[in-house]
Amino acid sequence: MSADKLTLVVRADLSAAQRAVQACHAMRQFVEEHPLIEQDWFRRSNTLALLEVPDEQALLRLLARSADRATRSSIFREPDIGDRLTAACFEPGPNTRRLCGGLPLALLGL
Repeated sequence: MSADKLTLVVRADLSAAQRAVQACHAMRQFVEEHPLIEQDWFRRSNTLALLEVPDEQALLRLLARSADRATRSSIFREPDIGDRLTAACFEPGPNTRRLCGGLPLALLGL
């Protein structure tokens, strides 16, 4: 496993507060689903990237591309907004860097 960034991707069409909380939910889901990857990342790096996509459709497209690359990820769907997909967390490594490399940092314009 790579000593790289754990990458969180949120929707830019959510409020800043929602983006922050949804990223936390996605990371917590990743810890639950991929504990060994998370433990290795924590010991070696503990570095995060918080990126954003425009909306739910863009996040769905990103997740489809990650599945094509066999990149492990976890998602979060928010019950308070109709179980809509709000955020995802992607494993560290070169596949994630290639997948998310062109995405902008989240919350930059605040």
